[in-house]
Amino acid sequence: MKKNDWKDRLNIVYSTNPDFNYEEDNDEEKATIDPAKQNLRVSIDKKNRGGKVVTLITGFIGTEEDLKELGKFLKTKCGVGGAAKDGEIIIQGDFKLKIIELLKKEGYTKTKPVG
Repeated sequence: MKKNDWKDRLNIVYSTNPDFNYEEDNDEEKATIDPAKQNLRVSIDKKNRGGKVVTLITGFIGTEEDLKELGKFLKTKCGVGGAAKDGEIIIQGDFKLKIIELLKKEGYTKTKPVG
C-alpha cells in the first residue's frame, strides 16, 4: 500500500476535477555505464573553498551509489577526505596526476586532465 505523503504533492494547489490523479515524476537514475566508456575529467579547483585546493572529478554517468563507491576508493588510495555527490567527486588536496593514474588502472581509459 502506498502511503499518502503530502511532500510528494508540494506544487499542486487544488483541483476541482473529481477524476484528477496527481502524476509523480519518477526520476530514474541512469544505469552505470562501462568504465572504459566513462568520459571523466580531472581538474584542480579552489574557487569558493577559502583558498583550499581540491581535485574535482566530473563526467561520471551512473547511479549515486556507484559514484560514492568510486569516491571512497579514490579517497582511501590518496589518504584524504572528500565527498561524492551531484555527479562529481571532490578530493581534498592536489592529487590530479595520482587520480588520473588510479582511474586508468581501474579501467577508466577515457580519463583526461582539464586545465
